[in-house]
Parts: sequence; C-alpha cells; structure tokens
Amino acid sequence: MAPRAVSAQTLGEQETAAAAVKRFFGTRPMKDGSALVKLDIPLIAENGAVVPVSVEVNSPMTPANHVKHIYIVADKNRIPMVTRVTLSPEAGQAYVGENIRLGESGDVRVIVEQSDGTLLQVKREVKVTVGGCGG
Repeated sequence: MAPRAVSAQTLGEQETAAAAVKRFFGTRPMKDGSALVKLDIPLIAENGAVVPVSVEVNSPMTPANHVKHIYIVADKNRIPMVTRVTLSPEAGQAYVGENIRLGESGDVRVIVEQSDGTLLQVKREVKVTVGGCGG
C-alpha cells in the first residue's frame, strides 16, 4: 500500500476525533483489535494532566508481518491525536508506554497499523476527576 499525504491540523483549531481519524486514515476499515492489542490505562484518572498509558501488540515483528505505527487518540481532547509511534521489525516488540493528558472524561482509543495496511482498534472509557488540558 502506497503512503498517502496527511494534511496538518490548523494551528489552534479544535478538531474532533472523527475528523482526526479521517484525516489520518481516510475511509480505510478498522477491525476490532481486542484479540491482539492490549491497552492498559486507568478507568479513573485522578489527574488528567498525567495519565499513564501503555499499549502492547501481539505481533511477530518480522519484516513480512510487523506493526508499523501505534496511534493513541483521546476523543475529547482539543487535539485528539495524542501519540504516533513508528516501529520497525528491529524493535523486536510492539510496545509503547507514556503519560498523556486528558482534558475531560471520554474514550481513549488505540489504532494499530500493521505492515500489510490492516488497521486494528481498541478503546476504553476513562473518567477524569481533575482535567489536564486547562480543565
């Protein structure tokens, strides 16, 4: 599958999660990734400014079959595309762990792009008690 151009979000402009996903992936279908993708994030985030999240994908990470990208999307954030990690077979493991900011309660989803172009998605609702993006 040939790479396609992705337009940038206008600086300072709010974007919905649906618009961000469409901007990155167009109309490509997404499969349920719950069998292969493990999303570890608290169900209740006491402080939205620092929410630990980790993603692990069960992938052989061979040249013929590996994870190319892991995206983390916070549906209610002003800028929903929180993270994009690029991986190669040399990584040996499809894993990312970091702290993200959540402005308010809502779904956090992970989209995994495999080397054959397949998109996998999982999501979890997170309740934020103290906002982290100016909330």
